[in-house]
Amino acid sequence: MINSLSRLYLRFGNFQFAGLILLGAASSLTWAAPEEIQVYMDEMNAPGEFGLDLHNNYVLSGSSTPEYPGALPPRHVFRLTPELSYGLTPSLELGAYVLNTVDPSGSSNVDGQKIRLKYIAPKDPGQAYFVGANLEVGRVAYLLNQNPWNGELKGIIGIRSGRWTYAANANIDWKISGPASAPTTFDLDSKISYKTNYGYDVGLESYNELGEVQHMGELNRQSQTLYGVIDTSVHGWGLNLGVGRGLSSVSDYWTLKAIVSVPIGK
Repeated sequence: MINSLSRLYLRFGNFQFAGLILLGAASSLTWAAPEEIQVYMDEMNAPGEFGLDLHNNYVLSGSSTPEYPGALPPRHVFRLTPELSYGLTPSLELGAYVLNTVDPSGSSNVDGQKIRLKYIAPKDPGQAYFVGANLEVGRVAYLLNQNPWNGELKGIIGIRSGRWTYAANANIDWKISGPASAPTTFDLDSKISYKTNYGYDVGLESYNELGEVQHMGELNRQSQTLYGVIDTSVHGWGLNLGVGRGLSSVSDYWTLKAIVSVPIGK
């Protein structure tokens, strides 16, 4: 697969590939984009240093039917999630999110809060691979989830090889408290990117729900979304820009996303 993607990149060239991943448009399905669409890697704040990421996504084309009574359908919903982080040690980082949505009528809502603790194992100088984990707990509004309290444990693994970066997250999600039945589920997210001669990276990110931990499978009934992405930096501000295409019948059809990393330091 890696060799095939390498050949694909070389065939299309830098600008042609970057242009392809900015294409997007229309139709309707069911899965709602989460508050953050991101493959976790080994980026960490230094001890005592703050970070601020602004997670944005907008469902261009998705279902206009609520998943349950009182739910917010994903079509034409904009989600903005500020994430404040703080470096505790060289291996530990604390983070907090505030979830916000703007519905198709223009009404805005504060939809909940989450906290996370991220760990990246110590690395030797020049070490290419990295491993870690992220634990997240949060409370969200009923319009996003019938169960207010939920948790997620995310495994992190990746490698940098020359201009290429490969990373994957294995995610286990579970209900902490709430009235509705909710099985523990498993997701697998991944990223491959290539550093161009023009100072930005181009790549692909894949977000895949695999179903209940005890009964994984039936992928056509789970959300599968593939994003074309560009990663770059402008005057110290980090940017991750992407266009996502749903690959299954329950995925949002087209989604735009942008993560803006604001340099704030200590």
